[in-house]
Amino acid sequence: MDKTDEAPAPRKIIHVDMDAFYASVEQRDNPDLRGKPVAVGSSQHRGVVAAASYEARKFGVHSAMASVTAKRKCPDLIFVPHRFDVYRDVSRQIHEIFAEHTPLIEPLSLDEAYLDVTENLQKIDTATEVAEAICAKIKAVTNLTASAGVSYNKFLAKMASGQNKPDGLFVITPKAGPAFVETLPVGKFHGVGPATAEKMKRLGIETGLDLKARSLASLQSDFGRSGSYYYWISRGIDERPVQPDRVRKSIGAEDTFSKDVFSEEDAAQGLRPLLEKVWRYCAANAIRGRTVTLKVKYSDFQQITRSRTAASAIASQTDFEQVATGLLAAIFPPRKGIRLLGILLSGLGDEADDDTQLRFDI
Repeated sequence: MDKTDEAPAPRKIIHVDMDAFYASVEQRDNPDLRGKPVAVGSSQHRGVVAAASYEARKFGVHSAMASVTAKRKCPDLIFVPHRFDVYRDVSRQIHEIFAEHTPLIEPLSLDEAYLDVTENLQKIDTATEVAEAICAKIKAVTNLTASAGVSYNKFLAKMASGQNKPDGLFVITPKAGPAFVETLPVGKFHGVGPATAEKMKRLGIETGLDLKARSLASLQSDFGRSGSYYYWISRGIDERPVQPDRVRKSIGAEDTFSKDVFSEEDAAQGLRPLLEKVWRYCAANAIRGRTVTLKVKYSDFQQITRSRTAASAIASQTDFEQVATGLLAAIFPPRKGIRLLGILLSGLGDEADDDTQLRFDI
């Protein structure tokens, strides 16, 4: 067979995920916290856990859990305030280590990223050895541990990184990939949230093998555009490249009130600093967005969202605030207290992308 007819060699993808990142930084910097259940966040009645140490996770404490619930599960839980400036500094150190091996780095957050090491800068023979070298240097430089997944695509690398946490490494080869997916519960699939997993369960889809048995047409019918993604990953196929210059698609902010809010005036007052925070980011980065989404969480934890999309980018902070307050006004009067408000601006692009500016009359 002519070389031009040969199938391309599989990619070599690594997913690196720091272990309990925020909590581990706090335990590193405060020896008194080591070996103890730690939660980063506020212990106040309305507080939420931002991160939990592995000692806390043994009690069922996890991120996004209400602080009162976490404390009930783990009475000895120690709460510490977040230090995002410190976490960002450590994240920069970690990304400098990534860059020693490849320029193809797709950050997902401060503590995790995809790396394409098909051709790595250190000329190391295997992706497994690259992952080992990266994790070893992270530990040497930051005194923190990372777990890594190695595979031939992003989906499987992500799945692999969670297999041997903490401080673990797991490899899924092209030969082993399809069989690995078949045995995986769909609730553990990256990209399948709780609501989708529950819908799949109602449809009799509980494992990758069940998902694989469904046709592309039926999955598209049941899950829309996501159906194609589910069809291919159930076969261990994911052609998405690592995107080092991935454009941020949205920016948002949210806050939990100290007391339930019932009046529109109080809600608008609570929303104002969130709007300012989001707009400051947009102004600093010379970007604008088209879709405004209001997130509302009620006292019973029911959550709703309301959105409005403009024909072109929102031109000013005043326009942004008008759209947001219009969405807010539409939910009043509420039948129950409001616990949390959030605002999201999406459809982001450079200011230069829009030749026209839209004014709203609300």
